[in-house]
Amino acid sequence: MVETLPVGRSQLQQQRLELKRWVMSFLSSHKTLLTVLWIAAFGSVFLWQRNIGGAGFSIFAKAGPGRPIPKMRPFAFNLTDFGGVGDGVADETAAFERAILAISKFGKRGGAQLNVPPGKWLTAPFNLTSHMTLFLAEDAEILGVQDEKRWPLMPPLPSYGHGREHKGARFGSLIHGQNLRDVVITGHNGTINGQGQSWWKKYRQKLLNNTRGPLVQIMWSSDIVISNITLRDSPFWTFHPYDCKNITVRNVTILAPIFEAPNTDGIDPDSCEDMVIEGCYISVGDDAIAIKSGWDQYGIAYGRTSRNILIRNLIVRSMVSAGVSIGSEMSGGVSNVTVENALIWSSRRAVRIKTAVGRGGYVRDITYRNLTFDGARVGIVIKTDYNEHPDDDFDRKALPIIRDISFTEIYGQGVRVPVRIHGSEEIPIRNVTFRDMSIGVTYKKKHIFQCAFVEGRVIGTIFPAPCENLDRYDEEERLVLHSEAQNVTDIDYDI
Repeated sequence: MVETLPVGRSQLQQQRLELKRWVMSFLSSHKTLLTVLWIAAFGSVFLWQRNIGGAGFSIFAKAGPGRPIPKMRPFAFNLTDFGGVGDGVADETAAFERAILAISKFGKRGGAQLNVPPGKWLTAPFNLTSHMTLFLAEDAEILGVQDEKRWPLMPPLPSYGHGREHKGARFGSLIHGQNLRDVVITGHNGTINGQGQSWWKKYRQKLLNNTRGPLVQIMWSSDIVISNITLRDSPFWTFHPYDCKNITVRNVTILAPIFEAPNTDGIDPDSCEDMVIEGCYISVGDDAIAIKSGWDQYGIAYGRTSRNILIRNLIVRSMVSAGVSIGSEMSGGVSNVTVENALIWSSRRAVRIKTAVGRGGYVRDITYRNLTFDGARVGIVIKTDYNEHPDDDFDRKALPIIRDISFTEIYGQGVRVPVRIHGSEEIPIRNVTFRDMSIGVTYKKKHIFQCAFVEGRVIGTIFPAPCENLDRYDEEERLVLHSEAQNVTDIDYDI
Protein backbone atom coordinates (compact mmCIF):
# COMPACT_ATOMS: atom_id res chain seq x y z
CA MET A 1 0.00 0.00 0.00
CA VAL A 2 1.30 3.45 -0.89
CA GLU A 3 1.39 5.60 2.24
CA THR A 4 1.15 9.37 2.35
CA LEU A 5 3.02 11.03 5.18
CA PRO A 6 3.12 14.70 6.13
CA VAL A 7 6.12 16.67 4.97
CA GLY A 8 7.50 20.05 5.79
CA ARG A 9 7.16 23.14 3.65
CA SER A 10 10.80 22.96 2.54
CA GLN A 11 10.44 19.38 1.31
CA LEU A 12 7.27 20.29 -0.57
CA GLN A 13 9.06 23.19 -2.24
CA GLN A 14 11.92 20.87 -3.17
CA GLN A 15 9.46 18.42 -4.75
CA ARG A 16 7.87 21.19 -6.80
CA LEU A 17 11.30 22.40 -7.91
CA GLU A 18 12.22 18.84 -8.89
CA LEU A 19 9.06 18.54 -10.97
CA LYS A 20 9.73 21.89 -12.65
CA ARG A 21 13.26 20.81 -13.59
CA TRP A 22 11.99 17.47 -14.90
CA VAL A 23 9.31 19.14 -17.04
CA MET A 24 11.77 21.62 -18.53
CA SER A 25 14.23 18.83 -19.30
CA PHE A 26 11.48 16.73 -20.83
CA LEU A 27 10.23 19.55 -23.04
CA SER A 28 13.69 20.53 -24.23
CA SER A 29 14.97 17.01 -24.95
CA HIS A 30 11.97 15.38 -26.62
CA LYS A 31 9.88 16.30 -29.63
CA THR A 32 6.33 15.69 -28.46
CA LEU A 33 2.78 16.87 -28.78
CA LEU A 34 2.26 16.76 -25.03
CA THR A 35 1.62 20.33 -23.91
CA VAL A 36 2.85 22.10 -20.82
CA LEU A 37 -0.66 22.33 -19.46
CA TRP A 38 -1.24 18.62 -19.97
CA ILE A 39 1.89 17.73 -18.04
CA ALA A 40 1.05 20.18 -15.27
CA ALA A 41 -2.40 18.65 -14.90
CA PHE A 42 -0.79 15.38 -13.90
CA GLY A 43 2.21 16.82 -12.12
CA SER A 44 0.88 16.54 -8.61
CA VAL A 45 0.05 12.86 -8.99
CA PHE A 46 3.44 12.28 -10.59
CA LEU A 47 5.09 13.82 -7.54
CA TRP A 48 2.89 11.88 -5.15
CA GLN A 49 3.86 8.59 -6.77
CA ARG A 50 7.50 9.44 -7.31
CA ASN A 51 8.03 10.70 -3.76
CA ILE A 52 6.08 8.32 -1.57
CA GLY A 53 6.76 10.45 1.44
CA GLY A 54 4.96 13.41 -0.14
CA ALA A 55 1.84 14.95 1.25
CA GLY A 56 -0.44 13.51 -1.42
CA PHE A 57 -2.18 15.66 -3.97
CA SER A 58 -5.29 15.47 -6.13
CA ILE A 59 -5.11 16.08 -9.87
CA PHE A 60 -8.43 17.85 -9.62
CA ALA A 61 -8.57 21.24 -7.89
CA LYS A 62 -10.57 21.38 -4.70
CA ALA A 63 -13.47 23.79 -4.62
CA GLY A 64 -13.89 23.84 -0.86
CA PRO A 65 -16.44 22.06 1.30
CA GLY A 66 -19.94 21.58 0.00
CA ARG A 67 -18.95 21.46 -3.65
CA PRO A 68 -22.28 21.19 -5.45
CA ILE A 69 -23.05 17.91 -7.24
CA PRO A 70 -24.34 18.42 -10.78
CA LYS A 71 -27.59 16.78 -11.74
CA MET A 72 -26.89 14.60 -14.77
CA ARG A 73 -30.16 12.67 -14.92
CA PRO A 74 -33.83 13.69 -14.65
CA PHE A 75 -33.93 12.17 -11.16
CA ALA A 76 -31.28 12.12 -8.44
CA PHE A 77 -30.95 10.48 -5.02
CA ASN A 78 -28.40 10.48 -2.23
CA LEU A 79 -27.17 7.27 -0.70
CA THR A 80 -28.23 8.61 2.69
CA ASP A 81 -31.83 8.55 1.44
CA PHE A 82 -31.57 4.75 1.60
CA GLY A 83 -29.96 4.43 5.01
CA GLY A 84 -26.33 5.10 4.15
CA VAL A 85 -24.13 6.32 7.02
CA GLY A 86 -20.66 6.93 5.55
CA ASP A 87 -18.56 6.43 8.67
CA GLY A 88 -16.31 3.68 7.26
CA VAL A 89 -17.64 1.19 9.80
CA ALA A 90 -21.31 0.66 8.98
CA ASP A 91 -22.11 -1.89 6.27
CA GLU A 92 -23.57 0.11 3.38
CA THR A 93 -24.35 -2.86 1.12
CA ALA A 94 -28.10 -2.78 1.73
CA ALA A 95 -28.20 0.97 1.15
CA PHE A 96 -26.52 0.58 -2.26
CA GLU A 97 -28.86 -2.28 -3.18
CA ARG A 98 -31.99 -0.36 -2.18
CA ALA A 99 -30.85 2.74 -4.04
CA ILE A 100 -30.04 0.86 -7.25
CA LEU A 101 -33.35 -1.02 -7.12
CA ALA A 102 -35.14 2.33 -6.92
CA ILE A 103 -33.10 3.74 -9.81
CA SER A 104 -33.90 0.73 -12.00
CA LYS A 105 -37.53 1.88 -12.14
CA PHE A 106 -36.60 5.12 -13.89
CA GLY A 107 -35.03 3.57 -16.99
CA LYS A 108 -37.81 4.62 -19.38
CA ARG A 109 -37.78 8.15 -17.98
CA GLY A 110 -34.14 8.95 -18.70
CA GLY A 111 -32.66 7.11 -15.74
CA ALA A 112 -31.51 8.39 -12.36
CA GLN A 113 -28.39 9.42 -10.49
CA LEU A 114 -27.07 8.05 -7.21
CA ASN A 115 -24.92 10.54 -5.33
CA VAL A 116 -22.36 9.20 -2.87
CA PRO A 117 -21.66 12.09 -0.45
CA PRO A 118 -18.32 12.76 1.27
CA GLY A 119 -17.47 9.98 3.70
CA LYS A 120 -16.27 6.39 3.73
CA TRP A 121 -18.80 3.85 2.50
CA LEU A 122 -17.92 0.24 3.33
CA THR A 123 -19.71 -2.27 1.14
CA ALA A 124 -19.76 -5.79 -0.20
CA PRO A 125 -20.02 -6.17 -4.01
CA PHE A 126 -23.15 -4.77 -5.66
CA ASN A 127 -24.62 -4.62 -9.16
CA LEU A 128 -25.37 -1.55 -11.26
CA THR A 129 -28.44 -1.05 -13.44
CA SER A 130 -29.00 0.50 -16.86
CA HIS A 131 -29.58 4.24 -17.37
CA MET A 132 -27.74 5.03 -14.16
CA THR A 133 -25.14 7.55 -13.05
CA LEU A 134 -23.07 6.75 -9.96
CA PHE A 135 -21.60 10.07 -8.78
CA LEU A 136 -18.85 10.14 -6.15
CA ALA A 137 -18.58 13.51 -4.45
CA GLU A 138 -15.28 15.03 -3.49
CA ASP A 139 -13.88 13.12 -0.48
CA ALA A 140 -16.31 10.26 -1.02
CA GLU A 141 -14.67 6.83 -0.85
CA ILE A 142 -16.34 3.50 -1.52
CA LEU A 143 -14.47 0.76 0.36
CA GLY A 144 -14.65 -2.92 -0.51
CA VAL A 145 -15.08 -5.34 2.38
CA GLN A 146 -11.99 -7.50 2.88
CA ASP A 147 -13.79 -10.71 3.86
CA GLU A 148 -13.75 -12.80 0.68
CA LYS A 149 -16.82 -14.71 1.91
CA ARG A 150 -18.82 -11.56 1.15
CA TRP A 151 -17.65 -11.56 -2.48
CA PRO A 152 -19.86 -13.77 -4.69
CA LEU A 153 -18.47 -16.55 -6.84
CA MET A 154 -19.20 -16.44 -10.57
CA PRO A 155 -18.71 -18.86 -13.48
CA PRO A 156 -15.47 -18.58 -15.44
CA LEU A 157 -15.48 -16.14 -18.33
CA PRO A 158 -16.56 -18.12 -21.42
CA SER A 159 -13.53 -16.98 -23.42
CA TYR A 160 -11.15 -18.16 -20.67
CA GLY A 161 -12.64 -21.56 -19.77
CA HIS A 162 -11.21 -21.35 -16.26
CA GLY A 163 -10.54 -18.69 -13.70
CA ARG A 164 -7.35 -16.85 -14.59
CA GLU A 165 -5.59 -18.15 -11.45
CA HIS A 166 -7.55 -21.27 -10.53
CA LYS A 167 -9.83 -23.67 -12.34
CA GLY A 168 -13.50 -23.30 -11.59
CA ALA A 169 -15.43 -20.32 -10.29
CA ARG A 170 -13.98 -16.85 -9.84
CA PHE A 171 -14.76 -14.02 -7.46
CA GLY A 172 -16.99 -11.27 -8.79
CA SER A 173 -16.06 -7.59 -8.81
CA LEU A 174 -16.78 -4.98 -6.16
CA ILE A 175 -18.88 -2.98 -8.62
CA HIS A 176 -20.44 -5.19 -11.26
CA GLY A 177 -22.81 -5.00 -14.20
CA GLN A 178 -24.10 -7.35 -16.91
CA ASN A 179 -26.24 -6.70 -19.99
CA LEU A 180 -26.43 -2.99 -19.24
CA ARG A 181 -26.83 0.11 -21.37
CA ASP A 182 -26.08 3.74 -20.61
CA VAL A 183 -24.07 3.59 -17.37
CA VAL A 184 -21.91 6.44 -16.04
CA ILE A 185 -19.49 6.29 -13.10
CA THR A 186 -18.13 9.76 -12.44
CA GLY A 187 -17.67 12.37 -9.77
CA HIS A 188 -15.51 15.10 -8.29
CA ASN A 189 -12.56 12.71 -8.07
CA GLY A 190 -14.14 10.51 -5.43
CA THR A 191 -12.50 7.13 -4.89
CA ILE A 192 -13.41 3.48 -5.29
CA ASN A 193 -10.99 1.55 -3.08
CA GLY A 194 -10.84 -2.23 -3.27
CA GLN A 195 -8.69 -2.53 -0.14
CA GLY A 196 -6.76 -5.24 -1.92
CA GLN A 197 -4.01 -5.68 0.65
CA SER A 198 -5.55 -8.76 2.26
CA TRP A 199 -6.22 -10.30 -1.15
CA TRP A 200 -2.61 -9.81 -2.28
CA LYS A 201 -1.29 -11.34 0.92
CA LYS A 202 -3.54 -14.39 0.67
CA TYR A 203 -2.65 -14.80 -3.00
CA ARG A 204 1.06 -14.82 -2.20
CA GLN A 205 0.47 -17.28 0.64
CA LYS A 206 -1.62 -19.50 -1.69
CA LEU A 207 -4.63 -19.29 0.62
CA LEU A 208 -7.20 -18.57 -2.11
CA ASN A 209 -9.00 -21.32 -4.02
CA ASN A 210 -10.58 -19.04 -6.63
CA THR A 211 -9.39 -16.30 -8.93
CA ARG A 212 -9.49 -12.86 -7.33
CA GLY A 213 -12.13 -10.40 -8.52
CA PRO A 214 -11.68 -7.07 -10.31
CA LEU A 215 -12.56 -3.74 -8.76
CA VAL A 216 -15.04 -2.77 -11.50
CA GLN A 217 -16.26 -5.23 -14.12
CA ILE A 218 -18.89 -4.49 -16.77
CA MET A 219 -19.92 -7.38 -19.05
CA TRP A 220 -21.97 -7.64 -22.27
CA SER A 221 -22.91 -3.97 -22.09
CA SER A 222 -22.78 -0.78 -24.17
CA ASP A 223 -22.53 2.98 -23.75
CA ILE A 224 -20.36 2.99 -20.63
CA VAL A 225 -18.54 6.09 -19.33
CA ILE A 226 -16.07 6.22 -16.44
CA SER A 227 -14.60 9.65 -15.74
CA ASN A 228 -13.17 11.98 -13.09
CA ILE A 229 -12.71 9.40 -10.32
CA THR A 230 -9.88 7.49 -8.66
CA LEU A 231 -9.73 3.70 -8.66
CA ARG A 232 -7.24 2.16 -6.29
CA ASP A 233 -5.96 -1.01 -4.61
CA SER A 234 -7.98 -3.53 -6.57
CA PRO A 235 -7.75 -7.17 -5.48
CA PHE A 236 -7.03 -8.10 -9.13
CA TRP A 237 -7.52 -6.25 -12.45
CA THR A 238 -8.87 -2.77 -11.75
CA PHE A 239 -11.33 -1.97 -14.57
CA HIS A 240 -12.33 -4.93 -16.73
CA PRO A 241 -14.88 -4.26 -19.48
CA TYR A 242 -15.77 -7.62 -21.03
CA ASP A 243 -17.43 -8.00 -24.44
CA CYS A 244 -18.67 -4.39 -24.36
CA LYS A 245 -19.22 -1.71 -26.99
CA ASN A 246 -18.84 2.04 -26.90
CA ILE A 247 -16.82 2.57 -23.71
CA THR A 248 -15.11 5.79 -22.63
CA VAL A 249 -12.58 6.10 -19.81
CA ARG A 250 -11.56 9.72 -19.33
CA ASN A 251 -9.60 11.62 -16.66
CA VAL A 252 -9.33 8.62 -14.35
CA THR A 253 -6.52 8.02 -11.85
CA ILE A 254 -5.71 4.36 -11.16
CA LEU A 255 -3.32 3.46 -8.35
CA ALA A 256 -1.85 0.41 -6.66
CA PRO A 257 1.54 -0.22 -5.07
CA ILE A 258 4.15 -0.69 -7.77
CA PHE A 259 5.43 -3.84 -6.05
CA GLU A 260 3.69 -6.66 -4.18
CA ALA A 261 0.26 -5.86 -5.62
CA PRO A 262 0.09 -8.79 -8.07
CA ASN A 263 -2.01 -8.57 -11.25
CA THR A 264 -3.45 -5.15 -10.43
CA ASP A 265 -3.69 -4.15 -14.10
CA GLY A 266 -5.18 -0.70 -14.60
CA ILE A 267 -7.57 -1.08 -17.56
CA ASP A 268 -8.10 -4.40 -19.40
CA PRO A 269 -10.41 -4.08 -22.43
CA ASP A 270 -11.40 -7.68 -23.16
CA SER A 271 -13.21 -8.52 -26.42
CA CYS A 272 -14.37 -4.89 -26.55
CA GLU A 273 -14.92 -2.58 -29.49
CA ASP A 274 -15.22 1.16 -29.99
CA MET A 275 -13.39 2.26 -26.86
CA VAL A 276 -11.53 5.44 -25.89
CA ILE A 277 -9.08 5.71 -22.98
CA GLU A 278 -7.76 9.24 -22.54
CA GLY A 279 -6.36 11.72 -20.06
CA CYS A 280 -5.57 9.10 -17.43
CA TYR A 281 -2.78 8.61 -14.91
CA ILE A 282 -2.06 4.95 -14.09
CA SER A 283 0.57 3.52 -11.74
CA VAL A 284 -0.08 -0.07 -10.70
CA GLY A 285 1.49 -3.43 -9.89
CA ASP A 286 1.11 -4.95 -13.39
CA ASP A 287 0.24 -3.70 -16.89
CA ALA A 288 -1.20 -0.18 -16.83
CA ILE A 289 -3.36 -1.15 -19.83
CA ALA A 290 -3.68 -4.65 -21.31
CA ILE A 291 -5.93 -5.34 -24.30
CA LYS A 292 -7.24 -8.91 -24.32
CA SER A 293 -9.68 -11.14 -26.23
CA GLY A 294 -9.74 -14.61 -24.71
CA TRP A 295 -7.41 -17.43 -23.80
CA ASP A 296 -6.37 -20.24 -26.18
CA GLN A 297 -9.09 -22.63 -27.39
CA TYR A 298 -11.77 -20.94 -25.25
CA GLY A 299 -11.04 -17.53 -26.76
CA ILE A 300 -10.92 -18.98 -30.27
CA ALA A 301 -14.34 -20.59 -29.74
CA TYR A 302 -15.84 -17.44 -28.19
CA GLY A 303 -14.59 -15.45 -31.16
CA ARG A 304 -14.96 -11.84 -29.99
CA THR A 305 -12.34 -9.39 -31.21
CA SER A 306 -11.00 -6.34 -29.39
CA ARG A 307 -11.00 -3.62 -32.02
CA ASN A 308 -11.31 0.09 -32.68
CA ILE A 309 -9.56 1.16 -29.48
CA LEU A 310 -8.00 4.61 -29.07
CA ILE A 311 -5.57 5.21 -26.19
CA ARG A 312 -4.22 8.74 -25.88
CA ASN A 313 -2.91 11.50 -23.61
CA LEU A 314 -1.72 9.28 -20.78
CA ILE A 315 0.96 9.11 -18.13
CA VAL A 316 1.51 5.51 -17.04
CA ARG A 317 3.98 3.43 -15.06
CA SER A 318 4.55 -0.28 -14.46
CA MET A 319 7.67 -1.34 -12.60
CA VAL A 320 6.64 -5.00 -12.92
CA SER A 321 5.20 -5.38 -16.41
CA ALA A 322 4.43 -2.85 -19.19
CA GLY A 323 2.83 0.52 -19.71
CA VAL A 324 0.56 -0.59 -22.56
CA SER A 325 0.22 -4.27 -23.49
CA ILE A 326 -1.67 -6.32 -26.02
CA GLY A 327 -2.21 -9.92 -24.88
CA SER A 328 -1.17 -12.36 -23.90
CA GLU A 329 -4.82 -13.52 -23.93
CA MET A 330 -5.66 -12.41 -27.49
CA SER A 331 -7.17 -15.52 -29.07
CA GLY A 332 -10.24 -13.69 -30.39
CA GLY A 333 -8.00 -11.21 -32.19
CA VAL A 334 -6.96 -7.59 -31.62
CA SER A 335 -7.10 -5.02 -34.42
CA ASN A 336 -7.25 -1.32 -35.20
CA VAL A 337 -5.64 -0.02 -32.02
CA THR A 338 -3.97 3.39 -31.75
CA VAL A 339 -1.75 4.40 -28.82
CA GLU A 340 -0.64 8.03 -29.03
CA ASN A 341 0.59 10.99 -26.99
CA ALA A 342 1.71 9.01 -23.96
CA LEU A 343 4.50 9.23 -21.43
CA ILE A 344 5.60 5.88 -20.00
CA TRP A 345 8.01 6.36 -17.14
CA SER A 346 10.01 4.25 -14.71
CA SER A 347 8.70 0.99 -16.17
CA ARG A 348 10.05 -2.48 -16.81
CA ARG A 349 8.69 -2.29 -20.35
CA ALA A 350 7.04 0.58 -22.17
CA VAL A 351 4.82 -1.07 -24.81
CA ARG A 352 4.48 -4.79 -25.36
CA ILE A 353 2.67 -7.34 -27.52
CA LYS A 354 2.75 -10.85 -26.05
CA THR A 355 1.41 -14.13 -27.39
CA ALA A 356 2.31 -17.81 -27.80
CA VAL A 357 1.73 -21.02 -29.68
CA GLY A 358 -1.84 -22.15 -28.95
CA ARG A 359 -3.31 -18.64 -28.83
CA GLY A 360 -4.47 -18.48 -32.44
CA GLY A 361 -6.11 -15.18 -33.33
CA TYR A 362 -4.19 -12.16 -34.56
CA VAL A 363 -2.74 -8.78 -33.63
CA ARG A 364 -2.84 -6.43 -36.60
CA ASP A 365 -3.27 -2.81 -37.61
CA ILE A 366 -1.64 -1.41 -34.48
CA THR A 367 -0.35 2.18 -34.46
CA TYR A 368 2.00 3.63 -31.84
CA ARG A 369 2.55 7.36 -32.29
CA ASN A 370 4.22 10.14 -30.31
CA LEU A 371 5.33 8.10 -27.31
CA THR A 372 8.00 9.05 -24.79
CA PHE A 373 9.82 6.44 -22.68
CA ASP A 374 11.55 7.80 -19.59
CA GLY A 375 13.55 5.26 -17.61
CA ALA A 376 12.15 2.07 -19.16
CA ARG A 377 14.25 -1.08 -19.01
CA VAL A 378 12.94 -2.18 -22.43
CA GLY A 379 11.10 0.18 -24.75
CA ILE A 380 9.28 -1.83 -27.41
CA VAL A 381 8.63 -5.56 -26.94
CA ILE A 382 6.97 -8.18 -29.13
CA LYS A 383 7.15 -11.61 -27.51
CA THR A 384 5.84 -14.84 -29.06
CA ASP A 385 6.66 -17.38 -26.35
CA TYR A 386 4.49 -16.22 -23.45
CA ASN A 387 3.57 -19.76 -22.52
CA GLU A 388 0.78 -19.53 -19.95
CA HIS A 389 -2.18 -21.75 -20.82
CA PRO A 390 -5.51 -22.54 -19.14
CA ASP A 391 -4.90 -26.28 -19.48
CA ASP A 392 -3.02 -28.77 -21.62
CA ASP A 393 -5.78 -29.08 -24.23
CA PHE A 394 -4.74 -26.04 -26.26
CA ASP A 395 -4.19 -26.55 -29.99
CA ARG A 396 -0.48 -26.43 -30.73
CA LYS A 397 -1.31 -25.72 -34.36
CA ALA A 398 -3.21 -22.54 -33.42
CA LEU A 399 -0.57 -19.95 -34.31
CA PRO A 400 -1.26 -16.24 -33.87
CA ILE A 401 -0.68 -13.79 -36.71
CA ILE A 402 1.26 -10.65 -35.81
CA ARG A 403 1.49 -8.04 -38.57
CA ASP A 404 0.95 -4.44 -39.69
CA ILE A 405 2.41 -2.60 -36.70
CA SER A 406 3.85 0.91 -36.93
CA PHE A 407 5.99 2.98 -34.57
CA THR A 408 6.24 6.71 -35.38
CA GLU A 409 7.66 9.56 -33.32
CA ILE A 410 9.07 7.41 -30.55
CA TYR A 411 11.41 9.20 -28.13
CA GLY A 412 13.02 8.43 -24.83
CA GLN A 413 15.86 8.64 -22.38
CA GLY A 414 17.43 6.25 -19.90
CA VAL A 415 16.26 3.14 -21.80
CA ARG A 416 18.36 -0.02 -21.54
CA VAL A 417 17.05 -1.92 -24.59
CA PRO A 418 14.99 0.26 -26.96
CA VAL A 419 13.58 -2.57 -29.11
CA ARG A 420 13.19 -6.32 -28.66
CA ILE A 421 11.06 -8.01 -31.34
CA HIS A 422 11.20 -11.74 -30.73
CA GLY A 423 9.40 -13.60 -33.49
CA SER A 424 9.94 -17.27 -34.20
CA GLU A 425 9.91 -19.66 -37.10
CA GLU A 426 6.35 -20.62 -36.15
CA ILE A 427 5.20 -17.06 -35.39
CA PRO A 428 7.09 -14.57 -37.58
CA ILE A 429 6.38 -10.85 -37.21
CA ARG A 430 5.36 -9.19 -40.48
CA ASN A 431 5.22 -5.63 -41.80
CA VAL A 432 6.61 -3.67 -38.87
CA THR A 433 7.45 -0.03 -39.61
CA PHE A 434 9.72 2.37 -37.70
CA ARG A 435 9.87 6.08 -38.51
CA ASP A 436 11.20 9.09 -36.62
CA MET A 437 12.61 7.37 -33.53
CA SER A 438 15.30 8.60 -31.16
CA ILE A 439 15.80 6.87 -27.82
CA GLY A 440 18.64 7.69 -25.45
CA VAL A 441 20.14 4.50 -24.11
CA THR A 442 21.98 3.49 -20.94
CA TYR A 443 23.66 0.34 -22.30
CA LYS A 444 25.98 0.65 -25.29
CA LYS A 445 28.23 -2.41 -25.18
CA LYS A 446 25.96 -4.80 -27.06
CA HIS A 447 23.41 -4.70 -29.83
CA ILE A 448 20.34 -3.09 -28.26
CA PHE A 449 17.92 -3.09 -31.20
CA GLN A 450 17.13 -6.79 -31.04
CA CYS A 451 15.21 -8.81 -33.63
CA ALA A 452 14.35 -12.37 -34.57
CA PHE A 453 12.11 -13.57 -37.40
CA VAL A 454 10.80 -10.13 -38.24
CA GLU A 455 10.10 -8.49 -41.58
CA GLY A 456 9.51 -4.78 -41.98
CA ARG A 457 11.08 -1.45 -42.80
CA VAL A 458 12.78 1.62 -41.39
CA ILE A 459 11.94 4.95 -43.02
CA GLY A 460 14.62 7.59 -42.72
CA THR A 461 17.18 7.66 -39.94
CA ILE A 462 16.41 6.33 -36.47
CA PHE A 463 18.43 5.94 -33.29
CA PRO A 464 19.70 3.53 -32.22
CA ALA A 465 20.63 1.82 -35.47
CA PRO A 466 18.04 -0.82 -36.44
CA CYS A 467 18.61 -4.55 -36.71
CA GLU A 468 19.65 -6.03 -40.04
CA ASN A 469 16.31 -7.83 -40.42
CA LEU A 470 14.56 -4.66 -41.61
CA ASP A 471 14.53 -3.02 -45.04
CA ARG A 472 15.85 0.56 -45.22
CA TYR A 473 13.96 3.39 -46.94
CA ASP A 474 14.83 7.06 -47.27
CA GLU A 475 12.60 9.89 -46.04
CA GLU A 476 10.70 9.84 -49.36
CA GLU A 477 9.98 6.14 -48.79
CA ARG A 478 12.25 4.96 -51.60
CA LEU A 479 13.92 1.62 -51.04
CA VAL A 480 17.60 1.96 -50.16
CA LEU A 481 18.51 -1.52 -48.93
CA HIS A 482 16.48 -4.71 -49.03
CA SER A 483 17.20 -7.11 -46.18
CA GLU A 484 17.84 -10.78 -46.81
CA ALA A 485 18.16 -11.47 -43.09
CA GLN A 486 14.58 -11.47 -41.79
CA ASN A 487 15.17 -14.72 -39.91
CA VAL A 488 18.39 -13.66 -38.22
CA THR A 489 18.19 -13.90 -34.42
CA ASP A 490 19.82 -11.27 -32.23
CA ILE A 491 17.93 -11.61 -28.91
CA ASP A 492 19.76 -11.24 -25.63
CA TYR A 493 17.67 -11.38 -22.45
CA ASP A 494 20.76 -10.88 -20.29
CA ILE A 495 20.89 -7.19 -21.13
